[in-house]
Amino acid sequence: MSHKHATILRSIFHDPLPANLQWREIESLLNNLGAEISPGHGARFKVMLNGIEGTLHHPHHGNTMSRQDLKVLRDYLGHAGISPSAYEAAGG
Repeated sequence: MSHKHATILRSIFHDPLPANLQWREIESLLNNLGAEISPGHGARFKVMLNGIEGTLHHPHHGNTMSRQDLKVLRDYLGHAGISPSAYEAAGG
């Protein structure tokens, strides 16, 4: 995982949540983690990571993720076994 992806992952799990993460950065992080991303209905995207399926929303106005969508992403990553501490324990 690149330094940039590690920084983004840490910021997703940090409180308060950032207000400036772009969808393309999240998508790049998910791809780097090995997630399969496929379009769903409307602004929804299906994500499959570590055998866990989830649904994320592309921002409606602009490309910046809302804090609510980042909370959903944080919960999803946690269910999929992804966290900064798990990454660092694996030698990241």
